[in-house]
Amino acid sequence: MGSKGLVYLVGAGPGDPGLITVKGLACLEKADVVVYDRLVSPALLRQAPQECEMIDVGKRPRRHTLPQKEINALLAEKALAGKVVVRLKGGDPFLFGRGGEEAEALAEAGVPFEIVPGVTSAIAAPAYAGIPVTHRDQTSSFAVVTGHEDPTKADSSLDWQKLATGVGTLVILMGVGNLPKIVAKLIEHGRDPHTPVAIVQEGTEARQKTVTGTLADIVEKARGADIKPPAVTVVGEVVALREKLRWFDTKPLFGKRVLVTRSREQASALSERLREMGAEPLEYPAIEIAPPKDMTSLDDAIAKLPTYDWLVFTSANGVRALVDRMSEKGTDIEALARPKIAAIGPATAQALQRYGLRVDYMPQVYLAEEIATGIGDVAGQRILLPRVERASKQLTKALRDKGAAVDEVTAYRTLAVGAPDELKALLEDGQIDIVTFTSSSTVRNLVAGLQGTTPDNVLSRCLVACIGPVTARTAKRLGIRVDVVAREHTIAGLVEAIATAVTERERDDER
Repeated sequence: MGSKGLVYLVGAGPGDPGLITVKGLACLEKADVVVYDRLVSPALLRQAPQECEMIDVGKRPRRHTLPQKEINALLAEKALAGKVVVRLKGGDPFLFGRGGEEAEALAEAGVPFEIVPGVTSAIAAPAYAGIPVTHRDQTSSFAVVTGHEDPTKADSSLDWQKLATGVGTLVILMGVGNLPKIVAKLIEHGRDPHTPVAIVQEGTEARQKTVTGTLADIVEKARGADIKPPAVTVVGEVVALREKLRWFDTKPLFGKRVLVTRSREQASALSERLREMGAEPLEYPAIEIAPPKDMTSLDDAIAKLPTYDWLVFTSANGVRALVDRMSEKGTDIEALARPKIAAIGPATAQALQRYGLRVDYMPQVYLAEEIATGIGDVAGQRILLPRVERASKQLTKALRDKGAAVDEVTAYRTLAVGAPDELKALLEDGQIDIVTFTSSSTVRNLVAGLQGTTPDNVLSRCLVACIGPVTARTAKRLGIRVDVVAREHTIAGLVEAIATAVTERERDDER
């Protein structure tokens, strides 16, 4: 291939980041350059390497960031410079995605390329609304057409006379602006005005909105619901199946925007849980993980590892910080074999297990008194607690009260990440429904990042959820009202507590 690179024309899917293909994700993870459209999920863009060059060429109504010819030239230029280029396109690159034009331009420029098909919104958006485009009892044919073209044009490339009655299900993409004309054409050419119709806005995403009606009234209903692009219109008897088959918009957190304040490295687990419940996670990390300013205490503890009877890890970050420093110091992981190990929480236990380390004790309740009691008789024993800077002293005190000699050392720090203006605006406009805090650090640092605002005022319209009582106490001390405290102090427990609270609120509102 010489100095030439390679261009992957990748379909990103319809919006839900989980709908990208395995191959598409693999291409992203090895990209040098990503050229992406406006409808591509930010969660997908984060899968590219940190050093990757990211280029937004998204086309928006009445504003084209970059003309198509210039996009074609850009792809060729980057590949000819020896780069691995991913052209990330919403849906499928060959279905109204102009992928064919880009592939032609690359072929003419002598640039190697591959096509990675994607899940199209033409099928996925109806599916997320509970509408199959075909069904054995309804229809065995469907057609996908663009609604962007004015159907009243004399030289229209679409034969509306045949489309009106020639297929069972008609799926129209980009047709919101021309909906009245499209409906008129279908009725004019013989489609029954009572034919069921659905419009699915922002399909497969937590903001999905679905409006149903018939050809006779869908224009009025869409106007009343303030339907905006991007939206998919489905015409056909299959639309009647929605009430029986709807599944996505019945999830407990459907449509809720949830602020995830964990560090970027840890945010994905919480975001994934929230998406499973139908929410839209917005990741604005309030903290970054950093090593201690002074490594002396941690290094001394590492040198004395064989002398400890217990190691107590209160977070996965503590595990990683200790093991990483051991590696830097040339201390073998076997040094952790002698002491017994306590893990506070399943995520901490999983972090230990990834290093092949056993867990001798994991409490059911993550409170200092419970942990100190459950660990057993530690009188006269030496215990090491590698923890975050400024951690609560309650656990250390509880263990010392039981007669243990406790060395509490700073294994890592959390640094505040300034809240971007975009986040402040979303909070002030009431466009975030739920704010999550998974540690005292996330609370302190979000408050620090919201400089110039009063936290309780900014969060007044949000449901505030904390992973446990220690985090909740920090929030209250900083003037933040707390609505939800998880009984099980884990990510799963936090999401379950949020879902329960939301369900109860909605039930109360209906009364």
